[in-house]
Amino acid sequence: MFSISHCYGLFALVLYQWLGLAFSLNLEDPNVCSHWESYSVTVQESYAHPYDQVYYTSCTDILNWFKCTRHRISYRTAYRRGEKTMYRRKSQCCPGFYESKDVCVPHCADKCVHGRCIAPNTCQCEPGWGGPNCSSACDADHWGPHCSSRCQCKNGALCNPITGACHCAAGFKGWRCEERCDQGTYGNDCHQKCQCQNGATCDHVTGECRCPPGYTGAFCEDLCPPGKHGPQCEERCPCQNGGVCHHVTGECSCPAGWMGTVCGQPCPEGRYGRNCSQECQCHNGGTCVSATGQCHCSPGYTGERCQEECPFGMYGMNCAETCQCRNGGKCYHISGACLCEPGYTGRHCEKTLCSEGLYGMKCDKKCPCHGKNTQSCHPMSGECSCKPGWSGLYCNETCSPGFYGESCQQICSCQNGADCDSVTGKCICAPGFTGGDCSIACPAGTHGSNCSSICMCKNNAVCSPVDGSCTCKAGWYGVDCSINCPRGSWGLGCNFTCQCQNGGACNALIGTCTCSPGWRGVNCELPCQDGTYGMNCTERCDCSHADGCHPATGYCRCLAGWAGMRCDSVCSGGHWGPNCSKSCNCMNGASCSPDEGICECAPGYRGPTCQRICSPGFFGHRCSQACPQCVHSNGPCHHVTGMCDCLAGFMGSLCNEVCPNGRYGKNCAGICTCTNNGTCNPIDGSCQCYPGWIGSDCSQPCPPGHWGPNCIHTCNCHNGAFCSAYDGECKCSPGWTGLYCTQRSRLCAVTLPHPPYLCSFGTENTAGSAHCTSANGAEGRVRQCNSL
Repeated sequence: MFSISHCYGLFALVLYQWLGLAFSLNLEDPNVCSHWESYSVTVQESYAHPYDQVYYTSCTDILNWFKCTRHRISYRTAYRRGEKTMYRRKSQCCPGFYESKDVCVPHCADKCVHGRCIAPNTCQCEPGWGGPNCSSACDADHWGPHCSSRCQCKNGALCNPITGACHCAAGFKGWRCEERCDQGTYGNDCHQKCQCQNGATCDHVTGECRCPPGYTGAFCEDLCPPGKHGPQCEERCPCQNGGVCHHVTGECSCPAGWMGTVCGQPCPEGRYGRNCSQECQCHNGGTCVSATGQCHCSPGYTGERCQEECPFGMYGMNCAETCQCRNGGKCYHISGACLCEPGYTGRHCEKTLCSEGLYGMKCDKKCPCHGKNTQSCHPMSGECSCKPGWSGLYCNETCSPGFYGESCQQICSCQNGADCDSVTGKCICAPGFTGGDCSIACPAGTHGSNCSSICMCKNNAVCSPVDGSCTCKAGWYGVDCSINCPRGSWGLGCNFTCQCQNGGACNALIGTCTCSPGWRGVNCELPCQDGTYGMNCTERCDCSHADGCHPATGYCRCLAGWAGMRCDSVCSGGHWGPNCSKSCNCMNGASCSPDEGICECAPGYRGPTCQRICSPGFFGHRCSQACPQCVHSNGPCHHVTGMCDCLAGFMGSLCNEVCPNGRYGKNCAGICTCTNNGTCNPIDGSCQCYPGWIGSDCSQPCPPGHWGPNCIHTCNCHNGAFCSAYDGECKCSPGWTGLYCTQRSRLCAVTLPHPPYLCSFGTENTAGSAHCTSANGAEGRVRQCNSL
């Protein structure tokens, strides 16, 4: 029923909505416009409701004891819902604006890309942007909002489109980039220092050096190359005969022995040296070299200043000729002519005055010389002149070691223990040496006599040129130096002990340690620092939730509760601990903490391993919630959900509601099968039949002659009357009346038209009777019958 309280509630709702719409915007905002709008309100209104009023009047109807029923239309006040049109002031954003958070904001059809909308379809651009929608960047000559300001930058500088600040090109500085870099600097922001040398200037843009005359190179660090001088070293030097020109002026500096502007004049005779400033010191007709002053001696003279005659046995130019005088004849140092001893004659004093084997004034004495080894016997004195390789008074003795030749007067030049041939002086080298004087060691890779044997040494070992024995380099040993030092030793002869620890490899040559992955230090005694691993500890650990990584492999040492290559995966369900290696022993769907394995019980369970359900009367997470007061329930609530376990026939959160019609049993899951208005027992679904019906589903009517609940009553109707199975009321046959149809009817004879009849109150008359039966089973006598 629509009450006055309902009307007040509706009015309050409408008023609230009207106020919300009317005052959500700030009416003082110049961008807020308003207008009146209509709206409908549901109201309660009264009206005159017609109804059929029955009243009785006197009449001539003897059947009703002269009392007739009359009908008339009357009206009474009733209420109904109606709609009423009302008006309210509507505030909204003016055209070109839209509402945003109770504020009217201007709307721009084209989005302001780099700016904000300040009026309908009007953008205010950020500095550096222009165009109708602020989407166009400023060109190179403009800056600021809408690119309205002109740039002042010079010398190719870039203008900041936002601030207008000049970003100078390389080589310039200043507010407008109007100044060149200071001397000695160049490049962007003039931050780079010039590298030019020898007074060169630096290009303010590129830093390129401009060399002064006489210098060249990227930084003017080099003098002009020989033969060049002047600016950019482009001028050719005029100097001759090896003269060197000055790299700047081109002035010639003459070498010794030359003079003149271009060094084209040799020194005059008797002068030498630089600028011919020194006087020659040569004697005995010797001349000097104009460059060095060295003397070129005349034939027969030698020495630094030609002051000495040729040594005995030599003569001629540079004393290079060997005298041919024999038998003690003296050689002239200039021409080589022989001055013979007494008893000798001939150009070379090769002839004796006595016959062979004789000597003396009369050639009557026999020479005592050992004939085979004697060159000659002096014709005057009989003195023996021995053949090369022999000595002694009678030429019967070989040369002493280290001497050879005629009279064993020449000294052997052999070295390194070589033997000297007493006749020729030829050296017979000892093993390991070669060369004319045996001063040269055997070439690398050879040894022995005449260096004829090949060395067998390996790994750059030194081979003895004498006997071919190998002197091994550090890190090797063996006869041929082919074997590495045993593990743990190093150096020459593998005599040093390695100090490497933790599996480090020792360099057999110098003993340095190459650490195995995970170690560092001189002797590999230190593990990698936290966060590093691998060879030389150069790799960085890549771990998320870990206590560092393995120093050798980099494998992350995950903290408890984490797993994966990087320890970035939480332990999956059922596992915990380092690398998630331990299995949870939690029961009943519980999860365990990934770090400590502590069980986090599912709702409804408790205990160290969640093996127990909640104590009676409690449920849920950690069994912390108290059960509700269940009414018709099998004990306390469910330990997980807290729901009451209702008895059959009951439902609801507290089991305090009976199953709805048509349902029965546990959780009201059963569907009742009772028919004909039978009532279903909510507990077991059994049917309590409506009076007049029986059977398990109340589908069978009472057998004839019975009525009432479960058809337990016996009908008492007579004279063919119909007994109502509901209440046992007798419906009499025509002509009978009374409670049990035992009395004769006293109806007057009325001629009626053929049935069926239309009763005055809208029900049908049964054929052959004078009673009306309405749709709901009510009966009454016919008052007015009209033929259908």
